[in-house]
Amino acid sequence: QVQLVESGGGLVQPGGSLRLSCASSVDIKSIYQLGWYRQGPGNVRRPVATIRNTGGTDYAKSAEGRFTITRDNAKNTVNLQMNSLKHEDTAVYFCNAEVNYSSVLKNYWGQGTQVTVSS
Repeated sequence: QVQLVESGGGLVQPGGSLRLSCASSVDIKSIYQLGWYRQGPGNVRRPVATIRNTGGTDYAKSAEGRFTITRDNAKNTVNLQMNSLKHEDTAVYFCNAEVNYSSVLKNYWGQGTQVTVSS
């Protein structure tokens, strides 16, 4: 069982920055992939950025060049630095952990943190 707790959401003006952090209850070195997803009003949940335990990363096109995902193994956290924020980045952001149990992948989710980009 993995518990994830997000923090760092809030209200920011367009062009501003926010840093989201997600704390894991287990050693993240044991987690195959960590990621951030978001869900806007009336939309499905979509991936924003993911990072594997090898360090490899993937970004949604909308996030490339503006967002950076990192993992801190010492603190068991995964972070999302978001710069040059736009109105369309407004959403609830969810932390995700994908754990490999003998080739069976299981997903865990945090409770979500609201990010609102508005002037």
